Amino acid sequence: MLEGKQLILATKPFAIENTLKSWFHTLSTTILLLLCYTITIWSDVLAVKLLFALLSSLVSLRMFIIYHDYLHHTILQHSKIAHAIFTVFGLYILAPTSIWKRSHDYHHQHNSKLYSSSIGSFPIVTKEKYLSFTKNEQRIYRFIRNPFTILFGYIFAFLYGMCIQSLIKSASKHIDSAVSIVFHYSVGFSIYYFFGIENFLIAFLLPSFISSAMGSYLFYAQHNFPGTTFEEKDGWTYVNAAMQSSSYMKMNNLMHWFTGNIGYHHIHHLNARIPFYKLPEAYDSLVELQHAKTTSLSPGDILKCLRLAVWDPEQRKMISYKEIPA
Repeated sequence: MLEGKQLILATKPFAIENTLKSWFHTLSTTILLLLCYTITIWSDVLAVKLLFALLSSLVSLRMFIIYHDYLHHTILQHSKIAHAIFTVFGLYILAPTSIWKRSHDYHHQHNSKLYSSSIGSFPIVTKEKYLSFTKNEQRIYRFIRNPFTILFGYIFAFLYGMCIQSLIKSASKHIDSAVSIVFHYSVGFSIYYFFGIENFLIAFLLPSFISSAMGSYLFYAQHNFPGTTFEEKDGWTYVNAAMQSSSYMKMNNLMHWFTGNIGYHHIHHLNARIPFYKLPEAYDSLVELQHAKTTSLSPGDILKCLRLAVWDPEQRKMISYKEIPA
C-alpha cells in the first residue's frame, strides 16, 4: 500500500490537463447555465420557471467547481478568454478571484490543523478550548457552524464572508469584492427592472440561494463528518489531512456531474492539480484512494454531519454540543 509522498507521486500521472476536455466542460457548462437562466426568465409557466431555476442552481454549482479548478492553476491557465469567463463568473457569484484564491489556498495548506486560523473553512476547536470561551465567544462559534447559517450561505458565506468581511479587513487588497457586490446586484436589479419582481425572485434570488446553500454544505461536510480527525501542528501531515480528514462523498452519477466530482474530495486535497474530470479515473486506478472515509447526501448522513460540534482529543472524534460537559 502506497503511503505519504509515494501516494502523492502516484497521483501525478492524473495531474495532466487535457485542454480540449477543459474547454468542452467550461463552454458546455457556461452555455447550459445561460440557457437555464434564459428559460427561467422567459417561460410563462410557473412550474417550468421553478424547474429551470433549480437546474440553474445545480449547473451554477458545477460551474463553481470548474472555476475553483481554474484558480488552482489546474485548467486553462494560458487563455485570456478563460480568464475573462471565470473572472465574470466569480464576480457574479460573490466569490471574486482574490478572496477565494487566498482563503482556499490557505485552507488546503492547513486543513484539519488544530489551533490554526479558520480562514477558508468552518472553525473547529477542541472541547477544552470551547469550554474556555466566554458565553459570547461560544454563541459566535455556534452561530458560524449552525445549520441555519449554512442554509443561508448566500448571505453569511458569500455576501458577508467573501465580500463584506474582506472589504472590512483590507479594502485595498480586495477591491474586486466591492465590484462583485455591485455587479451581482446590478444583474438582479436589471432582471427586476426589465422582467419584474417574479423573475427577480425566481430567476435571480432563488438560484443564488440554492447554489450557495449547497456549496456551503458541501464545503462543510467534506471536513466535518463522523470519522474525520484533527491534529495539532506537530502531528499534522499533508497526506493524512487529505486521507483522514477529507471525505469521499458518495453520490449517483448525475450528482457527481452537477458537483463537478468534488465528492472525490480526499483526492482533490491529495493533489489539487488533478483536473476535476480526472478524479474518478484516479479513484478507480489507485486502490489506496478507495479506502477513504465516506459520507453522503442522504438525510441521515446530513444530520450526522450537522450534529458535530467540537473535537474531543481524548476520544479522537468530533462530538456534539450535548456531549460537552456542563
